[in-house]
Amino acid sequence: MKRAGVMGWPVRQSRSPVLHRFWLEQYGIEGEYVLLPVPPEALERELRALPGRGFAGCNLTLPHKERALAFLDRLDATARRVGAVNTVVAAADGALEGSNTDAFGFHANLAAALPGWKAASGPAVVLGAGGGGRAVVAALLDHGAPEIRLVNRHPARAEALAAALGGRIEIVLWQHRADALAGAALLVNTTSLGMAGEPPLDLALDALPANAVVTDIVYVPLRTALLAKAEARGNPTVDGLGMLLYQAQPGFAAWFGLRPEVSPALRARVIASLAAR
Repeated sequence: MKRAGVMGWPVRQSRSPVLHRFWLEQYGIEGEYVLLPVPPEALERELRALPGRGFAGCNLTLPHKERALAFLDRLDATARRVGAVNTVVAAADGALEGSNTDAFGFHANLAAALPGWKAASGPAVVLGAGGGGRAVVAALLDHGAPEIRLVNRHPARAEALAAALGGRIEIVLWQHRADALAGAALLVNTTSLGMAGEPPLDLALDALPANAVVTDIVYVPLRTALLAKAEARGNPTVDGLGMLLYQAQPGFAAWFGLRPEVSPALRARVIASLAAR
């Protein structure tokens, strides 16, 4: 039986088992995907133990995505650029290979939700410079975004991101976030603001063009206040659930030998699991 899982601390909130188990069932694969609660101090030991326990690999979630870089034998280019790993594969030679599929998931979600959408269509405003923000900026740069206006509450973190990734990144102070929307083709919220249990995102959309795409990588709630506000003024919107679904495809393919489909049925299964929480 092929085995994989998601490693985090805590990890019980992860929806990854729901979607991977859906695929295992859909494709008739004899395998399992489990929760792996691992405290930070045990991360290296538990990663190294994966092959011996019969695991083909695992996903990583908070707080392990950045710290795991030091404990893996090989990293893909995106993981190195972003400075975070969310997918680990136990290779045939016993090495642990780390990749970052969040950037792929972000772009794939927008491309699927809005056929014809192109990152190169105009400036993008990205709110947040954490792990999610780094993945989003990397994806936009890789797909030809002509300009990225990076807005963060702590400018030093935004400056570090810009230095690491390069490209046309303009740092915008948090107090000027509304002004940064003028002429933008895309607005992305990668902060926790607006997430269930977190403070709301205070952002006036007056300067945002009516045809600009608005997306939020938050998916709890599925329709955030930002998306509702954008919809009310006629902007096309994309929720964050698709990013979760698409980022899982490469890992499943590596562990279980088949590249799965992101389908309406999968989306419905994960939404139902969110409602049951």
